[in-house]
Amino acid sequence: MKKIAIVLLFTSFLIPAMAQSPINLGLKGGYSNSKLVTDMNAINEGNVDNYHVGAFARVTLGRIYIQPEIYYSSKGGTLEDMTGSVSQAVNSFDLKTVDVPVLLGINVVDKGPLKVRANAGPLFSYFTDKKLSSNILSEDEIKDHFFGWQYGVGADFMFLTLDVRMENSSGDLYSGPYIDSDVRSKSFVVSLGIKLL
Repeated sequence: MKKIAIVLLFTSFLIPAMAQSPINLGLKGGYSNSKLVTDMNAINEGNVDNYHVGAFARVTLGRIYIQPEIYYSSKGGTLEDMTGSVSQAVNSFDLKTVDVPVLLGINVVDKGPLKVRANAGPLFSYFTDKKLSSNILSEDEIKDHFFGWQYGVGADFMFLTLDVRMENSSGDLYSGPYIDSDVRSKSFVVSLGIKLL
């Protein structure tokens, strides 16, 4: 019983110390809703539900912080050409990526164990697996990587961290001849993390 009391007492001092440390390391994971978008009015864009898991580091410098992350993500979407010129069937993209965002943020609210944050920064994304269900489009025509942006808000409470972000790719993901428009990735991302340090 005394050992349990000592562990609880030690934990009650350790958790606030971790939450206030200027350098944090942690794990994160969560939900994302993604789609592929084009500028072609004749293409119907469909969303898919996905997930991501990974790790983050955060270096806090007063109210400002830098947060690089790395995580494995599932994203994609569906493209259906309503004119039938590309394909009368739905083209379904199932894409797995390693994502590396580097975010610059500011603590908008800093009240003891509670922080509310805003952040934004570039995203470097590399495809690890590309699956495409289509009658005419080819997986070989999906590029191997893309550059993009993430921006959003977050909150911390002690050792827990929550982020809600938008993610947009910049440039064309698909280089095939059958879609006469840039194909870009767009995602809504919600993640929950835990600070380990």
